[in-house]
Amino acid sequence: MFDLRNLRHAYDGAEVLQVAAWQVEQGSQWLVLGPSGSGKTTLLHILAAILSPTSGTVNVAGQDLTALKPADLDRFRGRHIGIVLQRLHLVPSLTVTNNLLLAQYLASLPQDASRVREVLASLDVADKADAHPHELSFGQAQRVAVARAVVNRPTLLLADEPTSNLDDARCAQAYGLLESQARACGATLVVATHDQRIKSRMSNHYELKERA
Repeated sequence: MFDLRNLRHAYDGAEVLQVAAWQVEQGSQWLVLGPSGSGKTTLLHILAAILSPTSGTVNVAGQDLTALKPADLDRFRGRHIGIVLQRLHLVPSLTVTNNLLLAQYLASLPQDASRVREVLASLDVADKADAHPHELSFGQAQRVAVARAVVNRPTLLLADEPTSNLDDARCAQAYGLLESQARACGATLVVATHDQRIKSRMSNHYELKERA
């Protein structure tokens, strides 16, 4: 599903991430563990085609991301990669429905209102379709963020610290949402976290060490 080789990334000359080799099969679920500063967010941003590595190769769904031009990279990301960030980044001026339609538009896909309704219903927020983000509870907003990430049926679903600062009940709920939606899409799921509470729920672990 993805293949990373000789991956390195540095900010201002200071190396923050190094991955010699990591291959992941389609449909598998992985937990990326590591303390703050170990490069978890950097790794997810590289997998999401938000950030280009300093060196190395990044192959996702058979595509070498480093070979794509920016416009093609944006289109590829929209069609193949879904990401849920710690800060949900829902567009406050748009309704829930329009936040999801925007995700389709940015991927150069037809705006499919029936798909939007289907995903919202699967996450039990269909009744919030016409609401704006400020009208949602945290749990509802989180579900909408997951819906936006999977509306285009991604092959790779990424989540960055999705359970940080959540109590145990919300932690279990957040992980359950990601797991169920990844399975529904047949997507590979990669969750980056330092939260040890979900370590036992995923059998595949990739651990990063803090860089000196």
